[in-house]
Amino acid sequence: MAKKTKAAPSDAARTASVEGFVLAATRQRTVTRRLLAWFDRHGRDLPWRRNREPYRVWLSEVMLQQTQVERVCDYFVRFLATFPDVHALAAATEAEVLSAWQGLGYYRRARQLHACAKQIVSQHAGHFPNTVDELSALPGIGRYTASAIASIAFERSEPIIEANSRRVLARLVGYDQPLSGSSTDLPLWEIARNLVPKQGAGLFNQALMDLGAMVCRPTAPSCHACPLATACTAFHDGRTDELPRMAKPRASVALDEVALVITDGTRVLLVQRGDGEWWTGLWDFPRAAPPLGPLLRVARREGRLLGEVRYGVTHHRVRVDVVQVATERPTVVDRAFPAFAKEPAAVKWHPLSRLAQLAMPSPARRIAELVVPLRARQS
Repeated sequence: MAKKTKAAPSDAARTASVEGFVLAATRQRTVTRRLLAWFDRHGRDLPWRRNREPYRVWLSEVMLQQTQVERVCDYFVRFLATFPDVHALAAATEAEVLSAWQGLGYYRRARQLHACAKQIVSQHAGHFPNTVDELSALPGIGRYTASAIASIAFERSEPIIEANSRRVLARLVGYDQPLSGSSTDLPLWEIARNLVPKQGAGLFNQALMDLGAMVCRPTAPSCHACPLATACTAFHDGRTDELPRMAKPRASVALDEVALVITDGTRVLLVQRGDGEWWTGLWDFPRAAPPLGPLLRVARREGRLLGEVRYGVTHHRVRVDVVQVATERPTVVDRAFPAFAKEPAAVKWHPLSRLAQLAMPSPARRIAELVVPLRARQS
């Protein structure tokens, strides 16, 4: 817990209305000035910040949703090399976009990114709208992403709230209500709106995020290095380890699955995930949870266990037995397997040699790695 300083700021300097959550004007100016000065010295050098073109800002913000910055950096550079502008992205096929997105997870983001690019090209002649309302009308762009694009790319005086800035603001004003990332964030949006400057909004918002990521961390914040410490309610009240109060996480669900690697010598049977499923549009190995159907019982009896894969998705923790079944009668399998997909056309034989080129979710890619020795023996 952070130690209390000898003298807390005066009531006038640290005014924050519990009802309105509005910072006093003097405190607003202090926070803005110190935060921007700190960012000028310590801000992170990230690839999407080297050019604030709207396409780059949008792409980075979508990639950063539920994904750590360090992981996004390399993906951003590679994706940009493949689709250098919104026209190139709009002209691509969904399979090409999903393939370039592999490894980032949450593939719904990639499909919405593709749909958004098409709409920007068809309805806006390839130019991004510059207001929050117009941006929010595009596929996959919510309040945060719209505000981020508007402020960073177009210098609109718009606030943003994401995990890092939310934590900074909650500690700054001593907001102690549970936060769940939805309507409970509304007071913090109002605080951010009062803080964001009329000029330099993009730099201010990025500075707020960097401060949360680098200094005002979830645990063990470096309050001694924080430019806002003297204005921070949580620091002066010794509550940095208590705030922000987060809603209790959803309980995890354990699942067991069987993944079938069905081969006919040189090919393997795959299923394309349908709407409403995890990883919509991606190719996957047929999988099912017990109780096993007839074909799965045969696989258990006659197949060969290749190994086990574990993964997490949403709040699920999944363990997968990977079973290989070699068949000399692929037509029999063809008739049995449409039950694994919503559309018969989504069940297809693929050459084992081309697994690496297919758009597959990370767990399926790990299953495919178990098939490599099998492919070597069959080639």
